[in-house]
Amino acid sequence: MSDSAAAYAAVKHLHKTLPAFTPYVPVGLLSYIAFVLLTATFGLAFYFTTLSKSTIPTREAAVAATASALGGFGVVALFCSVGVYV
Repeated sequence: MSDSAAAYAAVKHLHKTLPAFTPYVPVGLLSYIAFVLLTATFGLAFYFTTLSKSTIPTREAAVAATASALGGFGVVALFCSVGVYV
């Protein structure tokens, strides 16, 4: 038996004996998480449009970065909640 065949047999045995994958976040909560994150994104986007413009946009950049991160995670949670696992 060659090394590659032995390695394949070992991986095949591990595949059969290891427990099935279980996500850290329950799938039933994903739609609620998506709703909260996307609602927060909308709220921050609205807040961003009402900020007064300054010469150094540190607060604007922080609000925009936070909204972007929340929107990204919210879209991924929304996709996963409907069965599109990305």
